Amino acid sequence: MLKKTKGIVIGYVKYRETSIIVHVFTREMGMKSYIVNGARSAKATQKMALYQPLTLLELVVYDKENRNIHRISEAQLEMAFTRIPFDFHRTTTALFVVEALRRSIPEHYQNDQLFDFLHRSIRLLDHEKAHLALFPLRFLIEMTEYLGFKPEHASEFYEQLPINKSSAGHVHKHELLAALLKNGEQVVKPFPSAVKRELMDDLLVFYRLHLENFGEIKSLPVLRNLM
Repeated sequence: MLKKTKGIVIGYVKYRETSIIVHVFTREMGMKSYIVNGARSAKATQKMALYQPLTLLELVVYDKENRNIHRISEAQLEMAFTRIPFDFHRTTTALFVVEALRRSIPEHYQNDQLFDFLHRSIRLLDHEKAHLALFPLRFLIEMTEYLGFKPEHASEFYEQLPINKSSAGHVHKHELLAALLKNGEQVVKPFPSAVKRELMDDLLVFYRLHLENFGEIKSLPVLRNLM
């Protein structure tokens, strides 16, 4: 059955000599896997460009029940990125986002509100006015709402974490988290990089408490240097 949908590319794996299996989070059908024949052949460079992580697509797909791998009838760019592929900070942030999504969204999971949030966030990351130093923190915090475990306030968040809450930097982490929960990107005062890095570590612990297979983020060490 042919279906029209929007999709966000999460990643792909090579399949046989010239094909790929691409993982796409679609708005209407959730996380799906599609085989794209000949995508890696010498004559198909444009196809591979369509399936880079976080690419926003307009799709027409064949969707059959009881199948794990489907096929794409038509794929078009919804928008071409102007900054993410060409800016090291944005590229590194995009890699982090992709890893977080791979560990957070299981196969077949569907949530149109989560899709809309991701769609907005990716467009924001490509925007010239994106607050890059806070983007990963804001992204993780806001995504908890759509995954079902958003804390109401900073105190509730830290009550769940098995960490030392008497450290010298805890007050500052608490203050930054409270500001992000309340205001998103509109944080009134600047915070030191060390505080942002420590809050990032705490957020990842929080995710692991709620998502059994979340694991380690391999791109984190590079991202931490940019915060």
